[in-house]
Amino acid sequence: MSTEMFKTPMEVAVYQLHNFSISFFSSFVGGDVVSVKLDNSASGASVVAIDNKIEQAMDLVKNHLMYAVREEVEILKEQIKELAEKNSQLERENSLLKNLASPEQLEKFQLHLPSDVPALMENQQGVAETEASPHIVGSAV
Repeated sequence: MSTEMFKTPMEVAVYQLHNFSISFFSSFVGGDVVSVKLDNSASGASVVAIDNKIEQAMDLVKNHLMYAVREEVEILKEQIKELAEKNSQLERENSLLKNLASPEQLEKFQLHLPSDVPALMENQQGVAETEASPHIVGSAV
């Protein structure tokens, strides 16, 4: 690149920025690189054109990223819904099994558990009761 046709360092910087941004965004979207030469008489108009192209490229990148994020959020929401349903089903099954088991069976079962599991089970029951409370409304998602 010859910088002799530019009179100020600003014109050189604009030219270099333009070539970099066009090359970068063209490679990002798979297009051809477009080379534009700036002449001294139209440098102001060229700067505006460059700014517009950079802004369009940034909007394209932003839109692509927003679409990808929305798609990922929908997938995660569906996974959360499925896990919540599975958790609810397992809690109902656990409750049913506890109700059907005799006190002797429950005691025998408790003896076979590691020492930290009963405390964990009690904490989970407290959490399940809190989640089932009708005065708690809202969602983190």
